[in-house]
Formats: sequence, structure tokens, C-alpha cells
Amino acid sequence: MAHSHTMIGGNGRESYSKNSTYQRALLEATKEKIDEAVSMKLDLGIASSHFNVADFGCSTGPNTFVAVRNIIDAVEHKFRRQTQQNPKEIDETNRNNPKEIEFQVFFNDHSNNDFNTLFKTLPPPTTREYFAVGVPGSFYSRVLPRNNLHLGHCSYSLHWLSQVPENVTEFNKDSIHCTGFVKEVTEAYLGQFKIDFGSFLDARAQELVSGGLLMLLGSCLPDGVQMSETMKGKIIDCAGSCLGDMAKSGLIEREKVESFNMPIYFAQESEFKQVIEKNGGFTIEKMERVSHENEEFPSDARFLRDSYRAAFGGVAEASFGGDMVDKMMDLFEEKVHEFIDKPTKAGMQFFVLLRRN
Repeated sequence: MAHSHTMIGGNGRESYSKNSTYQRALLEATKEKIDEAVSMKLDLGIASSHFNVADFGCSTGPNTFVAVRNIIDAVEHKFRRQTQQNPKEIDETNRNNPKEIEFQVFFNDHSNNDFNTLFKTLPPPTTREYFAVGVPGSFYSRVLPRNNLHLGHCSYSLHWLSQVPENVTEFNKDSIHCTGFVKEVTEAYLGQFKIDFGSFLDARAQELVSGGLLMLLGSCLPDGVQMSETMKGKIIDCAGSCLGDMAKSGLIEREKVESFNMPIYFAQESEFKQVIEKNGGFTIEKMERVSHENEEFPSDARFLRDSYRAAFGGVAEASFGGDMVDKMMDLFEEKVHEFIDKPTKAGMQFFVLLRRN
């Protein structure tokens, strides 16, 4: 990646670990879907006595641990139903051929991710039924050996682009993201998304064994809905407006604000599907909308401030510095209701199950 921006680390008030309940709600809502997907689509024959799982874009926890727990539970349930055996038991008569399944989990994120917090908060060994490995690097390229992975997972990460699209600044001086209403900007962002998501799929196709599963969760847009018509889009519009106000007051340079764009793109449902189909390395086993209790962010200004700061503050800090971002977020908390109290269109949460061809 040209630039790497990670979630705010640590366990402080503004950290991602303290401000990711929205993302966690989708993991909880898809637990049954994951169990069903593993039960119906996973062939245990692709693995021997060990089973490799990877979470791409793991951040700092605790959400990644929830995702891994859901996956391991599902695989163990499948093992019990299929073999009538306990996957944790070892055949004492033949220890060279144990009946148990051992799990290895690869936690992947950028090298500047707060892996210290991630591993300090791992479930204790008495309850953690897997070996944990940190894998630094962009998931838009390979991070694991070929034909090594049995099940991959990625949640709320694929809207991050590897870079802001080239030549987008001249068409997007009045916004900090792809609103969906400027043709040149939308085409540039969509083009970068196709490159990046295609690279993600290419890498996973090499890492997964044939028949392995890839689970993708996150947010996208219903076809025909533009980003700035949704609550998520209006929240980002508010942040851009705050930067504009700070430029007017002389706190930051106007040129910096006009050249600042977020490296994020929430694809429309059909765009997402088209990239998968074009890649050809996977069969789409399931692609459906998911509802969870936090379908849209609650209209609490402080909650929105802290959530936005944890997820996107690092990008802004790289351009404006931490002090200026703190001032921006204070202003954001004051005026966010001017944006979200207006009518919005619903976005969508998705669950996609892919099987490696």
C-alpha cells in the first residue's frame, strides 16, 4: 500500500477496542450464518489434524477474537456431527494419528497496527483453543504461503483502499470522500476499488486450499444509493465541513483541506459482486444482507465522535496532526446533528461466503 492507516490502538477512551461495538454487532448477528456455512459448505477433508484460520484486517481486538471464536465453534460442531467424535480428544492408542483438530490462527493487519494490544488481550490459554500468530502486511498482497489456509475471514475492512485514487483532488475540492454525486470522482474511486478488491481476491486465491472458504462481512450500498444519502456518508460530510470551518478560521491551510481525501469507498452491491465474478477464483456460495441491532449508528453525538475518531482519525492525523484532529472532533461533536437529523437512505450490511475453486 502507498500509505497504511490503522485504527487507534491501546485501550484508551478513543481507542478502536473501546469504540467498535457497531462492528461487533455484525459479528454477533452472523454467528448462526457462519455455523450454517461451515456445516453446509466446508469439506473437512481439506485439512488433516490442523486447521488454519486467518482474520484479515484484525485490528486490535476484541472483535477479531469474537470472529475467531465463532469460526472455531462452527468447525468443531461440524467435526462432532460428521465424525461423532470430540475434536479435542487424542487417540491414546495411536498418538501419531490423533483424532483432535488443532487450530492455528493468523491475525493480519498493517505492520503499524497495535499488535501489542492485540496480543496482550488475547483470551487466556485456558480458554483459547488455538495457536496465535501475528502476520503484518497489507492484505492487498499475499501474506501467507500458497495452499496453506483453510478458512479466511475479513470484517469491516474492504472499504479501505490502498491509496486515494490518482487525480481525484481537482474534482473533489469540496468533499473529503466519494459522495457519489461527482461522476469523475466516483469513476476514480470505483476504479481503485476494483484494483484493490481484485488484488485481495487474487492473494486469497493463492493462499487458500482448493475448497477452502472465505467469509467477507461489512457495509456496502444498495444499488442506486449514493454514499452521501446515507448516515455513514453524512457523518463523513460533517467531518469535511468541520475541516472547512477550521480553514476559514485560519487554523489549517485551505489548500490542505482541498487536497485531502479519504482512502475509503463503500461499493454498491452489484459492484462488489462484479469484482468477485470477474476474478474467477471463487464460487459465490452466499451473498446476502444482514440486519443487526446497530443497523445505523445511534444518533448520539459523543458516540459518533469517538467512533469516527477511532476508525478514521489516523488518516486525518497524517495530514493535519493530532492537535488539529482533536479540534476537528470537538467541532464535529457540536454540529453532527445538523447532518444526521436530515432524512437518509439506508445502507446495508453484507455477509458473503466464497469457496475457493
